[in-house]
Formats: sequence, structure tokens, C-alpha cells
Amino acid sequence: MAVQQRKTVVTETTKTETTTTTTKNVDHQVGKTWGRDRDVSFGTILISLGILVMSPIWVLYTYISCNGYECAMSAPALEVYNAPDALVALKALLARELPTFSPYAARLFFTWLTLQAVLYAFLPAQIGYGQRTPAGHLLPYKVNGLLAWVISHTIYAAGGLYFGWWKLSIIHDNWGGLLIAANAYGYFLTFFCYIKAHLFPSHAADRKFSGSFIYDLLMGIEFNPRFGKYFDFKLFHNGRPGIVAWTMINLSFAAAQYQKIGYVTNSMILLNLLHATYVLDFFYNEDWYLRTIDIAHDHFGFYLAWGDSVWLPWLYTLQSHYLVRNPVDLTPIQFGFIFAVGYTGYFIFRSVNHQKDIVRSTNGECMIWGKPAKVIRTSFVTSDGKTHKSLLLCSGYWGLSRHFNYVGDLLISLAMCMTCGTKHLLPYFYIIYMTILLLHRIQRDHTRCKGKYGKYWEEYMKAVPYKLIPYVY
Repeated sequence: MAVQQRKTVVTETTKTETTTTTTKNVDHQVGKTWGRDRDVSFGTILISLGILVMSPIWVLYTYISCNGYECAMSAPALEVYNAPDALVALKALLARELPTFSPYAARLFFTWLTLQAVLYAFLPAQIGYGQRTPAGHLLPYKVNGLLAWVISHTIYAAGGLYFGWWKLSIIHDNWGGLLIAANAYGYFLTFFCYIKAHLFPSHAADRKFSGSFIYDLLMGIEFNPRFGKYFDFKLFHNGRPGIVAWTMINLSFAAAQYQKIGYVTNSMILLNLLHATYVLDFFYNEDWYLRTIDIAHDHFGFYLAWGDSVWLPWLYTLQSHYLVRNPVDLTPIQFGFIFAVGYTGYFIFRSVNHQKDIVRSTNGECMIWGKPAKVIRTSFVTSDGKTHKSLLLCSGYWGLSRHFNYVGDLLISLAMCMTCGTKHLLPYFYIIYMTILLLHRIQRDHTRCKGKYGKYWEEYMKAVPYKLIPYVY
């Protein structure tokens, strides 16, 4: 998920919208599979229920594993399993290790949330536009994330280093209480958006009802819930507060490591560098993010509301939690190898998406790898009856596979995990999760694009047969 956003920052396929016309004679009618599923099976509902129940439990389990067992993932389970009375042992473990409510941590969290909302609403911003929605809307977005990131980190650093208002380890020191506060907000936001979708939706024609309360609660009903014209729930919660906090959390845990052992390990420095590169790239290219699957496909439910509030900041930063408790000093060769893996992945990730941006900005009249770009010119229809034209790029990286950008994404993710060495499995949760997430997104993108583009998508699949890795998958 962004149960995400990458956090995850990933693109829908190579689609590039270029023109809009209004006509009744169209090449292909919009399918009901364009956008979130309306008709879901009983099995899908059961899986959705499992996600709703197990995701919070997993976050709590990782917290307990790190806070009480040095991030040894199996230790809590083995303690209960090996006890003479498992139920008594489980109750004792939960009483000892579960995070508790902290008024200070709650004030800290909601002050942070308010600050991010104020920065999002009032900082100077460029206006960007996402992809056209199934109902035909082309929505404006305020793009000011990079400035918000700079201001937030300046406040954090100045408050800790210059004014002495807090320790730089403040986030680490209040981690359990912050988890309680973030969960409270994540659940509130989930149910608020569910009710809002029924009573006062922002764009009623873009809603989707499956007939299942469980599925609609998880995946969301509204496509772009908003306050006013610009305060978009998806962009705000995907980008802020979670991703702005991502690098700040890492810095706080690095400060905690310094307090604990007297220095910051090169593994922690490399982890902070890799995460910061990823986060700053996200904000530097925030306008590009408006055309990714998180914004262009996902509706806003528990998956994004709770996921961006809890799942992202707690699980995407697991490596820094681990390195506080298990300091790793990398050899120069290890450091160089992990650095090379991470930045090779970043180069691929950015280069792949740059090719698509060039094609979008030139309407396909450009060179890719020294040759004219190969594109399939398509048309599709929105539910308002309008026909729109777009491009499917099928040369360069996008001729190797339909999602070669994910190869770069996975290499970056692997490098982040490798900073933690090989003693425990838990820090590698991120690469395992990202692999599952991206494979699932490949299938979701296929379903969406097949419904949207019809015969053009069939043509594209013939031109680019591989989904991820050429000649493998």
C-alpha cells in the first residue's frame, strides 16, 4: 500500500494525454474497468477484510519487535509459543510492550499535521494538473512540496540545534505515543471520507460503489475528495505529512544512534542519503507525481488514509529503527557496492520516467536513444461523452518492458535494506513488500488500461510483451 505512496512513487503506464475533442463517433467506449473496480467477488471482500484487520496488527508487531526485541522479528512470537501458558504469556507481552497514549506525543503529532496543512494551503505554489478522470475532470493541484520540505526540516534542525526547544531525537523518543496518535487520525480520516463520499462528495460522478461496505471502506469511494478547489486529500496525505516526515524520522533515529553509541555509523549515513534522494526526487518532480497511479487511479479509503498516516511513516523507515538498535559499520567495499546498487536504481528510475516526460511534452515528436520515438496514438472516452487522445510509448526503456521504471524502484529499495546487513530479516520487509506491491500494481494497471484503451492496449501488448523484466516477466 501507500499501505504507499512509496512511498511509493510509481507511474501508470506510458500513457500521455495530448488533446481533447467532443464527438459521439469514438473508437472505443470507456469500460467499467477504467478506475477502481465496481463489481468485486466474495474472495476479494475477504482479502479486503484481512487487509483491514492485519495491517494495523503488523505495524504493532514490528513496533514490538524493534522496541522490545532489538528488531528480531521472530522473538515475540517465539516467546509466546515457548511459554507454558501461551495466553498468559501473550497478555503479559502486550501489557509490557504495547505503546501507550501520550498527551505530549498527541500534541506533537497534531501540531505537525496542522503545520503541514498550513504549508500546503498557503505556501506559494505552481498549479499542476493530473490525468483526466473517468468522469472527464482535469483537476488542478497545488505543487509546493519541496518548499514545505525545506521549511519543515529547517524548523526541525533550528529548534533542536540552535534554540534547544527539543532534542533531535524527539521523534525516536516519542515513537510509541506518535503511533497511537497517527492511528487515531488514520481511522478518523478513513471513516470521515467514507461518510463524505455519501453526503457531500467533491465530484459525485467519479465515485464508485461496489456494494460492499468492507471493500468501499478499504479502497475508497471518492476519487478526489477535496476541501475547496485545491486542498486535495490524496496529494496532501500521500506527500504530506508522511513523506515530508520520512527523512525527518531518519534524522531523528540517526540522532538517537549518536546518543547511544557516540557516533553515527556509515550505514545510517548511507541510509539517510538514499532515503533523502528518493524523497527529494519525489518533491522536485511533484508535478510528475500527479500522473502516477496513486493520483490517477486510486480512490481514497483506508488504503491511502490510514496507509499514508501510519503504514508509510512506520514501515518505510524500519531500517533506521533497526540501525539504532543494531549498529552496522560497513566496510568500504560494502558501502561502495550498496551505494552503486542504490544509485544505479535511481538512475534507471529517473531515466525511464524522463523518457515518458519528453514524449508527453513533444506529442511524440522526439528522439529516444537516438531514434524517433515509437508511439501508438490512441483515443478513449470519458463518461461525459468526450473523446480524448493520448500516446503509448513503446521504444527506449518503455520498449524493454511496460514497467521498466519498477526495476529501478526495486534496486533502490534493495539498497536501502542492504544497509542493515544480514543479521535479521525485518529490515528487508521493505523490499519484500515493494516487490509484492509493484507486481500487484502491474496487474491493476493492465486491467485499467485494457478497459480504457481497448484495441490500442492489445496492440501495445504485442509491441511490448514483457511486463517488468525483459525475457523473464
